[in-house]
Amino acid sequence: MANFMDRLGDRLGVLSAWMFFAVGGMIGYEVVARYVFVAPTIWAEEMSRFFQIWATYLAAASLLHRRELIRITMVTNRLGDTGRRMAEVVSLAIIAAFSAVAIWYGTDILRESIAFGRATSTMLSVPRWMTESAIPLGFGILFLQCLVEIARVLRPPPEDAVRPPGRA
Repeated sequence: MANFMDRLGDRLGVLSAWMFFAVGGMIGYEVVARYVFVAPTIWAEEMSRFFQIWATYLAAASLLHRRELIRITMVTNRLGDTGRRMAEVVSLAIIAAFSAVAIWYGTDILRESIAFGRATSTMLSVPRWMTESAIPLGFGILFLQCLVEIARVLRPPPEDAVRPPGRA
């Protein structure tokens, strides 16, 4: 399970990076079309927002695995190895709990949007479920990655592991 989640997170992280790159391209195209050719598009703003939403939620698990989410280390750096590990488990558990709540409410909103046929109020009129589904899916992947990371933190280090200098 851990290897699968790591590979999935890595691939989604790369996909997200390309999606953010595409957002830049779409916005750049829109600026040129609007201000140089005085011919704005009806799709660039909404599609760039669509890509940005999906890229943000899909990248979360990859960022967690690589420990690139926001961290405050002022206190944890002063704790011993056990204290640091416990602080990490607590923070991962909080992220997992928040993810579970987001999955619950996000799925509820998604079902409601599908039932009522909600769409964006733009000229494209994209169905709302297409962006709203990013929330339960992205947080679902993040939740599973939290469980994997908690298991990694709680797993005792191998006997032959070399500890980095300065670690207790």
